[in-house]
Amino acid sequence: MMNFVSVICLNVGALKIIQFINPISIVICFWYLSNQYLHGLAAHGVHYLHRPGPTLQDAGFFILPALGQDKAFVSETVFVTIFGSFILWTFHPFVSHSKKICTVLIWCRVFVYLAASQSLRIITFFATQLPGPNYHCREGSKLAKIPPPKNVLEVLLINFPDGVIYGCGDLIFSSHTIFTLVFVRTYQRYGIRRWIKHLAWLMAVIQSLLIIASRKHYTVDIVVAWYTVNLVMFYVDSKLPEMAERSTGPSQTPLLPLSTKDGKNKSKEDDQRLLNETNVAADEH
Repeated sequence: MMNFVSVICLNVGALKIIQFINPISIVICFWYLSNQYLHGLAAHGVHYLHRPGPTLQDAGFFILPALGQDKAFVSETVFVTIFGSFILWTFHPFVSHSKKICTVLIWCRVFVYLAASQSLRIITFFATQLPGPNYHCREGSKLAKIPPPKNVLEVLLINFPDGVIYGCGDLIFSSHTIFTLVFVRTYQRYGIRRWIKHLAWLMAVIQSLLIIASRKHYTVDIVVAWYTVNLVMFYVDSKLPEMAERSTGPSQTPLLPLSTKDGKNKSKEDDQRLLNETNVAADEH
């Protein structure tokens, strides 16, 4: 019986996803996936240009003691917690049957935020290559420099997974901080639990400090990420109105708030319809 119920729930969830998929959503999804691959390709490419050297003087390194190479997992644990929690929240309507948010529409906006921020990140870390502060990027490490590629395929495959885990040179600005701030700000906008919002911002600050303490990034990488991502999201929100979901009837409540302009137009239409109905009722009497 439980297996049957599970299958029914999965089918209902799939139907809900299909209901809100439209050409714009598909385009945004493919654009983000392409951008994500290009970002990984660029991060691997800049590793060929990386030149290890003495760690630069950094205020964060002076204030925060180093966690050590054996505790590098601490910041990753916080990041995975934030990442996983956001995914669970965006997909919870398929379990609780809540209509407060629409998963597809939220992820479309998240993809735009991430793609725009990561595009700017590619420009900045190619513009200036700093000697990596991470332990595997320092002088004497075999992973600090990689030999020139033997063929094009070696570049296109990004030397996965080592090329992703042990990259060097892609510093300004922090990719982990991009994802964290996008997730936290998105929940700040669409979430309803105030205490979760406060906790999310606290975890974002803690993770930023842990990244510096783990010597994975310089302080400037974190600071630039904090104001760049917020400005990107502010700009996107001002230019990209909320996409209205496909409705099954005129009385269906929107799952995401529409833009202010759309809201005003809808309010005027409702007022006009109400006035018309009032006039008809008066004529009948």
